[in-house]
Amino acid sequence: MKLTSDWHIHSENSCDSASLPMADLAPAAASLGISDYGVTDHIHTPFNLPDLVAARADYLAAEPSEHFHFGVEVSCVSQWELDELAGGGHENPVYGLRRGGPERAELAIGIGAEEIEELGIEFVVGGVHWAMYPPFERDAIIEDYHRQYIFMATHPLVDIVAHPWWWMGHWQDDDGRYTTDPWLDDFGKIPVAMHDELASAAIEHGTAIEINLDAVLLNRSYPETFAAQYLEYLAHLKGRGVVFSIGSDCHAAQYAPEFDRAGAMLAEIGLRDEDMWRLAPR
Repeated sequence: MKLTSDWHIHSENSCDSASLPMADLAPAAASLGISDYGVTDHIHTPFNLPDLVAARADYLAAEPSEHFHFGVEVSCVSQWELDELAGGGHENPVYGLRRGGPERAELAIGIGAEEIEELGIEFVVGGVHWAMYPPFERDAIIEDYHRQYIFMATHPLVDIVAHPWWWMGHWQDDDGRYTTDPWLDDFGKIPVAMHDELASAAIEHGTAIEINLDAVLLNRSYPETFAAQYLEYLAHLKGRGVVFSIGSDCHAAQYAPEFDRAGAMLAEIGLRDEDMWRLAPR
C-alpha cells in the first residue's frame, strides 16, 4: 500500500528535539509521494504558545499549497498544573509540571478554541505523553493512559488521538531500549475491553486514531515482537470500525519517514490508503 498522507510532523519550532526546517517540508513530501499533510508542533501548556506563533510565521513564509495544512499536537495535562503555572513561580516549564500533582487529577489541554482560531490551526492531534501522577506500577500506568486516551477521543477540540500506547522514560534498559513494562514485552497486558472502549469513544465523537510510524510501529527501541502485536491491535480497531490517520511523528532534520515499509505492514491487515483520515484541500 502506498501511503499518501501524514498528519503528525514536527518542525524546528517544536519545543522538543525536532529540527526540520519548515521550508524543507513541502519539497521533501512531494519527493516521497505524500500529497496531503500537516505540521503539528507541540503545545503542552500556554508556556509553549510562542513556539506555535513562530511555527505559524514559518508556515506562512513557506507559501503552503492547499494540501499543506497547519495543525498542532496538544498534550494531555492536568488542570492542576495549568492552575499552578498560571500563578507563576515555575522556571522554564517547557513540559509542564510532571511531578507533584494529585493522582487522577482532572485532565485538560493547554490551548482553547480562541487560540486555535487566532493561530489558524486547522486540526488538532491529541497526544498522551506521560503518566498523570499515578504510582509507577504497570497496571496503574495502563489505567492512567487509558483514561487519558478516552479524554482525548471525546474532547471537542481534538480530531486525532496520537500514538496510542507509545511509551518512553521509565523502564528503559541500560542500552536505551524498552523491552519490558508497561506493555512492550506483551501487548496483551492491556485489557481488550480498553481497546473496545477507545474504539467506541472515537467512533461516537468522530475522532480518528493515529497509526504512528516513527514512534510506535517502526520504533527500533521496542522489541522485535512488538510490531506484530501492534498490528493485531490495529486490526482489532479496524474490525470495530475505527477511522485511522497516518502520522510519521517526524522529529528529524530531514523528512524521510519509512512510508513504504509501513505501508507494506499495514496492507497485511487489510488497510487501504483511501480509507485514511485526511483534510480536504483548503
